[in-house]
Amino acid sequence: MILDAQALQHHELVQELLTRTHFPLLTEAPHGVACAVSGGADSVALLILAVATGHQVTAHHVDHGLRVGSQNEFSVVENIATRFGAMAISLRADLADGPNLEARARQARFALLPPGVLTGHTADDQAETVLVNLLRGAGMRGLSGMQGGPSHPILQLRRSDTVALCDALGIAVFHDPSNDDDRFQRNRIRHEVLPLLQSISQRDVVSVIARQAELVRDDDALLDELASAIDPTDAKAISAAPQALARRALRMWLAHPYPPDLATVERVLCVARGETPGCDIGGGRQVKRSQQRLKIIALF
Repeated sequence: MILDAQALQHHELVQELLTRTHFPLLTEAPHGVACAVSGGADSVALLILAVATGHQVTAHHVDHGLRVGSQNEFSVVENIATRFGAMAISLRADLADGPNLEARARQARFALLPPGVLTGHTADDQAETVLVNLLRGAGMRGLSGMQGGPSHPILQLRRSDTVALCDALGIAVFHDPSNDDDRFQRNRIRHEVLPLLQSISQRDVVSVIARQAELVRDDDALLDELASAIDPTDAKAISAAPQALARRALRMWLAHPYPPDLATVERVLCVARGETPGCDIGGGRQVKRSQQRLKIIALF
């Protein structure tokens, strides 16, 4: 039996969870929404709640090809999608095991997923992201975590909420064994750091960190507005600006393909001040100063 939006809207738990979500309005997505669905509880809950809002939903499943039999995981997603009247599409990313696997998998995944895809990140993911960024020295932008809103519609839900929803509807979800692999920093934060912080503080640290991320995001937006008035390629303007705004202007300039860490920004500040003629910024690139202008130069 297909559980459509009308049937789901009468489910008590679905009703309660929807009050804490931020899905696009039907008028904002008249042709439906795309959801990234791995088959785990978070992404399956995303699919279910998207259907409950009345959207036509397409589940996009990415097979990274890292496990024997991983191609069979799509059938789990397809069966779940069919039960809720959604379509399902399988995508393939061929990756090899090795260094930076977590980052490479994420980049490959989002290269395949359609623009504007909805993801099933929860408040627990938000807390993990903030701590990962803290360890990277990513500054306020990193400490603000993921932006809420239509692209992350269930960001205010907890992982326990998504599991409870799947259990209530009798859905057997897929457990990704890579989530237990302690080679990945995020997994160690999830399984070791957050429980330790919880024990030390005797508080729900996930909600505390998620709330702090919201507060930092507000400050971050104001500083972005002020920093956007500074030309990051003008060495004199960067040198004369307050350090907080100079760092931010440079961080915004260097943000593609990924935000620079604080050490990289500090090196570029030294170039702007004339303390050194150039510096590496990663990714086979350097920043050079010439005639009071900063330029990004590809080394190969």
